[in-house]
Amino acid sequence: MRIAIVGLGLIGGSLALKLTEQGYAVFGISRNLMTCEQALALGAVQACGTELAQLQAWDPQLVLICTPLEQVLPTLTALLPYLSAETVVSDVGSVKQPIVRPATQLWPLFVGGHPMAGKTTQGIQSAEADLFVGRPYVLTPIAETRPQTLEILQELVAVVGAEGVFTDPARHDRAVAWISHLPVMISASLITSVSQEVDPVILELARTLASSGFRDTSRVGGGIPQLGLEMARHNRQAVLANLRSYQQHLQQIETWIEKEQWDGLSQFLEQTQREWRQFPVNQPQP
Repeated sequence: MRIAIVGLGLIGGSLALKLTEQGYAVFGISRNLMTCEQALALGAVQACGTELAQLQAWDPQLVLICTPLEQVLPTLTALLPYLSAETVVSDVGSVKQPIVRPATQLWPLFVGGHPMAGKTTQGIQSAEADLFVGRPYVLTPIAETRPQTLEILQELVAVVGAEGVFTDPARHDRAVAWISHLPVMISASLITSVSQEVDPVILELARTLASSGFRDTSRVGGGIPQLGLEMARHNRQAVLANLRSYQQHLQQIETWIEKEQWDGLSQFLEQTQREWRQFPVNQPQP
């Protein structure tokens, strides 16, 4: 299968590395010529260019749009003159409702995708062939989605070593608002709160003492600002609802501590310990 990847950042570059490693013919498109040169030097792609028109010569069977979320639909629109009638197109955006139906109307062989993997660094230089191994890769078909698109995307998911998850765009956006988008906002708020400590001696000591607990809690808030902005802007209602729910729980914790209601706080923490274990990512590995 011939695959073209538009956007060779962390996700696009990692997909390119893995697919090339698995023997697929992979071609890249990037706005930055230097990125193309890096992708070629890494052996991630067989050919790379800066113009979408180059797709005609490559005639890919699958095109993956790995651009920032705001650019997915404009990129697909610009791609249309260069796609063959049987070319399947997918994206990797973290929000699906604003993308999937309009994209399917533009190109019937579109299916929404979202690999649940990432790092705090971006760019082709951060790409890893095994970035998706063992991670969920969400596919979000709708009623209009054609079966052949799913078959090709299922092959892609298997080849990169990910675990395929099927759901509709609305459910996807509500779920990732809880486990991806809300944590970014909480983590960013934690970093800001610590950084606003007025005593410089205490602030410096806190930075010195910060260990795995702070690292794990703050990691996603120290990531790429554009990604956090995309989450909030394009999944606004779900993020707002979840922020309000979170604030209510914080207020309850504040009340327990303020009134020294230790039994209430203890029961709460015991409950969260049990619930934490329900997430597969937190279960002991065999």
